Amino acid sequence: MDIVEYENKYLEDVRDLLVELEEYIISIDKDKLDRLHKDYREKMALIDLKDVENNSGKCYLAILNNKVVGLIMGIIPKYDEFDYLDYKCPKRGLITELIVSQKTRSNGIGKELLKKMEDYFKSQKCKYILVDVFAYNENAINFYNRNNYHTRMYTEIKKLD
Repeated sequence: MDIVEYENKYLEDVRDLLVELEEYIISIDKDKLDRLHKDYREKMALIDLKDVENNSGKCYLAILNNKVVGLIMGIIPKYDEFDYLDYKCPKRGLITELIVSQKTRSNGIGKELLKKMEDYFKSQKCKYILVDVFAYNENAINFYNRNNYHTRMYTEIKKLD
């Protein structure tokens, strides 16, 4: 397996992985709020890749037998003037996507992608890495915990009648 930087020739594979992840998220969403909009496949990859481009980010792909089987995207977001009022604002990287195709999970691909992104963030002098994980995605939570990530914030939700 090889880890390479994103190139446009892999766009359709990236789209496939994003759809695979969204379908999985929909299947575990106890609140039934997630959906796969008809434009998701066409637009989501372009939105994510533009975010990477505009925020000093990277997109790395795991290639196995000439097929993309995993990806990670990360950015280095800027703080705004209000962030400094109540936060020290150390430079941080933000993982926006980490997906490994279901057919190839549990083979260390996610860990290799994560390490590649961590190395990039270190090279950019980031002090922390953040990642938002869907609360019902226990597999992802366990994966990040095994890789020395921990919870800092919670989002609580209540449905109103």
